[in-house]
Formats: sequence, C-alpha cells, structure tokens
Amino acid sequence: MTGYAGDGGVGAMRRPSTAGAQPATGPFVHPALFYRGAHEYLAGTVPFIRGGLDAGEPVAVAVPGPNLDVLRSELGDSAAQVRLMDMTQVGRNPGRIIPMVLRKFADAHPHGRVRIIGEPIWPGRSENEYPACVQHEALINLAFTGRAVTILCPYDAGTLHPRVLADAAATHPVLVDDGGEYDSGEYAPKRVVRAYNVPLAEPADEPAMLAFDDANLGQARALVVEHAGRAGLGADRVLDAELAVNELAANTLVHGGGAGTLRIWTEDRYLVCEVRDAGFITDPLVGRRPVDPDVLGGRGVLLVNQLADLVRLHTRPGGTTIRAHFIL
Repeated sequence: MTGYAGDGGVGAMRRPSTAGAQPATGPFVHPALFYRGAHEYLAGTVPFIRGGLDAGEPVAVAVPGPNLDVLRSELGDSAAQVRLMDMTQVGRNPGRIIPMVLRKFADAHPHGRVRIIGEPIWPGRSENEYPACVQHEALINLAFTGRAVTILCPYDAGTLHPRVLADAAATHPVLVDDGGEYDSGEYAPKRVVRAYNVPLAEPADEPAMLAFDDANLGQARALVVEHAGRAGLGADRVLDAELAVNELAANTLVHGGGAGTLRIWTEDRYLVCEVRDAGFITDPLVGRRPVDPDVLGGRGVLLVNQLADLVRLHTRPGGTTIRAHFIL
C-alpha cells in the first residue's frame, strides 16, 4: 500500500497555522513534511538541520539510505555535526524506533532542545509493516509529551498512497509542504492507535502449534529452534527468535493467565513466531519505552522489539496476540 502512486490529497485537510515558519515553539513539536522530489526534500530538511546547529541544539537524522546520502552531500562539512542513521536499518522494526533511536538520542542530551528528523514510512514498506509504522507515529506524541524535542517526519507525497498522507495528518499536529506550515484539522493520534489495533490476518498455511505453560517452556523453545533452522534462518538469528519467544512466553506466564499458545510459520520473507494468551495490554507504550537499568523486569516486549525485524500486536480484554517476524 505504501508504494502506490498518489496525488497527495493534502490540501483539504489543512488550515493556516499560527505556529510560524520554524516548528519548534512548544515543549514537544511533531510536524509532518510532505515533499515531492529532492528539491522539496532538501528545502524542508536542510534549514531545519542548519537551524538546530546554529542554535547549538543536538541534531539527529534517521531516514532511508538514499535520502541520507542526499542530505549528507548537501550538508557538506556540517554533516559531521549531525548523528546520521539509515532508517531502513535502525528502524526496520517500527517498534524499535522510539526506544532505540528517538529516545536514545534525546535522553543522551537532556538539557535544552533536541532536533530529530525521522522518516519511518517510505515507498516499499509492506502492508504488514505499515500498521506498526502508523501506530509508531501516533505513539511518538505520547512518548515525548512535555519534552523539549522537535521531531520532523518527511513523507514522500509524490509516491505514497493518499491514505498514508491522511494517516500522517492524523498523527502529526502540524503539516508542512511547499505552501507553508498548517495546523492539522485531522489530528487524532489516540484514534489512530485504536483504529490499527485490529485482529491479525490468519496465515495462509497451517502453522506449527503448541499449547504451553510453565511445565513445557523448553518444548516451546525447541519448536522455535527446529522451525527457524528448517526455514533457513542464520544461527545467530535462530538464537534471537528463541530468546524472543522465551520472553513472550514468560510474559504470558506472569501477565497473560499463566498459559498460552505458540504458533510458527513462514510468510513472504519472514519466519513468524506468534504467542497468544488471555492477557490485555492497557499501556500503548509497552515495548517502546526505555527501561531504567536499575529497575527489575519490564523488558520483555522491549527486548522482542530489539530482536525482531517486525512486531505486530493485537490486544483486547480477554486476549492478546503478539507476532515476532524474522527476515529469512
């Protein structure tokens, strides 16, 4: 869906903003930049970066590799002053972006304003990845409430589907394009989180399945190792999958009613490991919030986000399903 050509369709969602030309007026500022082509991309990002450097603010950029190369070239010697990251690597799993990219950089600079460019959605993101990307964009607003941070999120309005741009208007309070800056009349991040918390599609083929409790966790881990190896996952990634399932199963024992179901299958380019239980996750930032090293526990889903290439989640009263995907 994210790769479809679209007409942008942003104008109907806009109204003039009183925020001014520089989106850095409140404790937390979260504008979306709609751009078409390299010229508009640079016009919307380079002044943002240079303005931060001129103000003595730490600046980080996490965007897809080709855009990163364009920015590095345009910035010249100034690029050395910016933390540059390839989002296709550090943000391959959208659930990893808040704790391991955005919060990690912001928390390392706790005094004064921090500027970040984050581009988590690009043409080529799959249908399966997209809901996690949209939830990520919505949850940024909760994760950074009250923080002196500006996160500018570019969207390729020339190639992304209009639905993607409509979702961006719902997850960003401010929109920026070649016509200026506007308040988003569609801003409703909580609604977006609810809208994408939907039952996950059933696998096309019959998965391997195991009911587990505290008596057979070893059997669950062995099943992961067996199927991951058979699917062609590398040895180190087999260990990652085993550890991820162990963490999810441990969460089930403590928070999910003490028993659950493990299912494993291959789908597209992924090995998928799913854990279902009777728990209900009420905190939308579970797995996306850094944990104090001195605090015991609370790292299960966070660790799974670090290990997996994609994590999808559906939760409701009486049941939660979490799927950890590993690229084959």
